[in-house]
Amino acid sequence: MLMRLLCISDIHGHLDALAAVLATAERRSFHKLLVAGDVVFPGPEPLETWRRLMAARAVLVQGMCDKALVTLDPTQIHAKNDHERHRLDRMRSVRAELGELILERLKRLPTHVRFPLEDGRELLLVHGSPLDPGEALTSDMSDDEVNALIGDDPADVVVCGMSHVPFDREVEDVRVINVGSIGEAPTGGGERVAHATWIETSAAGIVVEPIVVPLSEPVPRALSMG
Repeated sequence: MLMRLLCISDIHGHLDALAAVLATAERRSFHKLLVAGDVVFPGPEPLETWRRLMAARAVLVQGMCDKALVTLDPTQIHAKNDHERHRLDRMRSVRAELGELILERLKRLPTHVRFPLEDGRELLLVHGSPLDPGEALTSDMSDDEVNALIGDDPADVVVCGMSHVPFDREVEDVRVINVGSIGEAPTGGGERVAHATWIETSAAGIVVEPIVVPLSEPVPRALSMG
């Protein structure tokens, strides 16, 4: 049996980028949508982003922005500069738009989700790293640094985000797949893009295919799951 996973991360409330990736993905169709955290904050459309993910029956883990949004009290934080004041104002606006029910659901999101793969191995979905969901696995780390953040976790495949920079590498017997960012992908001065990664899993193993979706064109408002 072939299982096709669409893996994304770091949407940050950018509905247009999420919709563009889903529109591209539904041409192939997929069985599960995995989201490695940082879902709704601080982008322009947090509520519609959440609704789109719920409609897609996405599997979510909690990111650092998600955690900050639901645990910090913006009325108790004193801004030191204009950037911090803007961030706190945005936090208040997003919290009000989402409402208590959705904030509670974000608060209860797990930090780690595990999936058995068809070849007998295990996939771990996490925002940062297996040892610490709040610390990113990055492309410039040495094998020893990556190993330290994997720790003694038993997963064979780690799917993560947080760094906003996608990469795919093997460290000893663990495959680390950072799926980049939907809403805040680095542009390097070029056009705005969104990252996603296909993972096809079967009894023969997994096939990994990163994709980059340009965001220069309008995207459909209504999309269905394949």
